[in-house]
Parts: sequence; C-alpha cells; structure tokens
Amino acid sequence: MPVNLNLAPGIAIDNIGLAPIAAGIKSDGSPDLLLVQLPDGSTCAGVFTKNVFCAAPVTVAKNHLNESKGAIRAMLINSGNANAGTGEPGIAMAHKHCAATANALGIDTEQVLPFSTGVIGQLLPDDIMLKGIEIASQSMGADWNAAARSIMTTDTEPKLTSRQVSIDGETITITGMAKGAGMIQPNMATMLSYIFTDAAINKAHLQKALEESVATSFNSITVDSDTSTNDACMLVATSEKSALSPAHKEWGVFMQALSAVALDLAQAIVRDAEGATKFITVHVTGGADTEQCKTVAYAIANSPLVKTAMFASDANVGRLLMAIGKTEIEQLKPEDIRVSIGDVCAFEDSGIAHGYTEERGAAVMSEPEITITVDLGLGDASAKVYTSDLSHDYVSVNADYRS
Repeated sequence: MPVNLNLAPGIAIDNIGLAPIAAGIKSDGSPDLLLVQLPDGSTCAGVFTKNVFCAAPVTVAKNHLNESKGAIRAMLINSGNANAGTGEPGIAMAHKHCAATANALGIDTEQVLPFSTGVIGQLLPDDIMLKGIEIASQSMGADWNAAARSIMTTDTEPKLTSRQVSIDGETITITGMAKGAGMIQPNMATMLSYIFTDAAINKAHLQKALEESVATSFNSITVDSDTSTNDACMLVATSEKSALSPAHKEWGVFMQALSAVALDLAQAIVRDAEGATKFITVHVTGGADTEQCKTVAYAIANSPLVKTAMFASDANVGRLLMAIGKTEIEQLKPEDIRVSIGDVCAFEDSGIAHGYTEERGAAVMSEPEITITVDLGLGDASAKVYTSDLSHDYVSVNADYRS
C-alpha cells in the first residue's frame, strides 16, 4: 500500500480529449494505451531522460517537439512495453504510430508525441497498436482518473492532482498525472509525467517553467538510483485563458502552483514505490552550494544499508555517517557535521550526541514518514531529496516483473 498517498483531486481542463483504452498490450487486459488530443494553439515543453539507451519514442518525441516548435496536438502513450533497446526498427515503429495517430486526428505527424513504458528490449506489437490508435481516436472523452490509470505499470494507484490560482480575474488550472514506482532516480524528470494548464504561455517560457519546477521535484527523488530509458516530463499550455510570461506580475503565483503540482506527483511516486513502507525526506543544510547538498542527500537516500535500516526501524547512526563520508567531499569535517533523525539529534561534535539513544532514534524511524537532517557546516545552501525504504517486497516485485 502507498505511504500516506493523499493527492488533491484532479480537475479537468476544458478541450483536452482523453481516450484511455485496453488495447491488448498488457496480458492481463488492463488499460494500456492513452491518446491525448490537444486544442489548436497549444504549446508544449518537455524534458527527457539522459540515459544513453533512451527509448525510440524519446528520440522521436524530442525530434517532433523541435520540428513542430512546440505546437503539439496529440500525445500517444502506451504502457506494458517500453520500445527501448530496439534500434532502428523501434524508431521506425514510433514514427509509424505517430503517422497513424496524425491520420486519424487530421493533424501533422510531427504534431504527435509518442511515449512508452514497460519492458525494455521488445518491439511494440504493431497490429495491436494500430488497432488501438483507431479505437482511441474515436473514443475521446474527459475521464482524467481513467487516463492516469492507463499509464501505470507497477504502480498500485493512479497519480493525478491539480491546483487552481486566480490571475487577471480568471481561474487558471494546472492538472498533472504521473506514473512510476521503480527504476527511479530521474536525470531530468520522472518515469512519465504530463502536466497541463489552460493558460497561454509561449514555448520558451514554458520550457523554463518546466525545468525550474522539475529541479525541486522530479529531479529530487529516488527509489533505487536507476534512471529509466523512457523518462519524460511534459508541460502543455492550451492557451484557453490568460497570457503569462515571467514579466507578468503574477508569474510567481503560477510558478508556485506549478511547482506544487510537480512536487506532489514526484512525492507520490516515492510514496507508491515498489515495496515501500516508509516515506523518507533527506534534508541537507549548511552546504557550500545546492549540488553539494544534493550529493550528500542522494548518498544517504540511495544507500541500500540506510534504506534497509529504515525498513527495520534500526536507528544505526553509523550507516548515515558512512553514506555522508563516502561522498569524498574534501571540505567535510566530522566536527562540523550534525545529524538528526526527526527531531532527535543523533550526531554532533565528532561523536554520538549527548543524550541520544537508539531507542529514541528507533521511535522516530518506526513512523511511516521520517526526516533525516544533515547540517554540513560549510555554508548556507540546502536541498531535499525524497526516497523510500528498501523492503522484501521490492525484491519480489522486480524478480517477478516479467513473469
């Protein structure tokens, strides 16, 4: 079960068509294909995986986003098969499915972005995809919950949420969905995430807004330190309402809401991580810069020894110290570092803190949500990384994934 996964309800955005269907890619008959139709005038920005084995749909989507200058009209998303590690045949197939989608909707091929998630190293079933595209193109609706469910793989719950803000006397809506539970330490975004707003924002400003919001959300989570071949995060502005740019006096209001949606979705991925029983925030302060803080935070968050201790509620301070020290940051000095488990100081002045006991630490670590705070004593920078514990079920889920 997800750890305290309680997202704000998703709010529909007008004039976006959604067609989630069970095309037959997954053997269990669950929904596995989503076609999203966007209104004319929409702009789109994206960030993608930096994995060298990036999937065929990632390559095609990046090219189409550039060729269309962000004027995207449709997104074709399938789960159950990643179309990754498939070489030129995979690229050709992604192009073919974009062309079929464009033909069905009466738009240009480069206005279609393809996305896939699932098993790596297998071509998509061509006949099933083509038939699914035909059915989906004639089945447009507005069921956002069903859409979020149709992109799931090992997720146990759909991830959908919204924020609304008032700008220029209009209510601006931001609604996002995401999928992801394993193979998570994005190097740009998350497994798959799609965020939509009815504001009007040009592509350049939309790209900047997306990159800024991703930095503190999708690029600040880890489940198992693995960067997927298919990661993509898209931000779409349908241009139905107020025109916004960084020069607008309420741009900050919009950015705050966008960042909240992105962070909610990113944290939801960790809360629903494969086998997770704990949601863990690693907060590193006192760094020389943000990257230094993130380096330490990820060292803690990705340590199998730390994560298994979290699962067992084992208040082993030594594992935290090991993870901090292995970063090999030359400026670090034990006498300057302070480590707390929740509100319990566990380490300071080069040794176990006065009054600390493992019973006090274990009491904090037995809770479903845990915060580890590390003060490096080097400066004023800080960063947060969100992670999960490592349980027996994580091994089971991944051992059985393809069977």
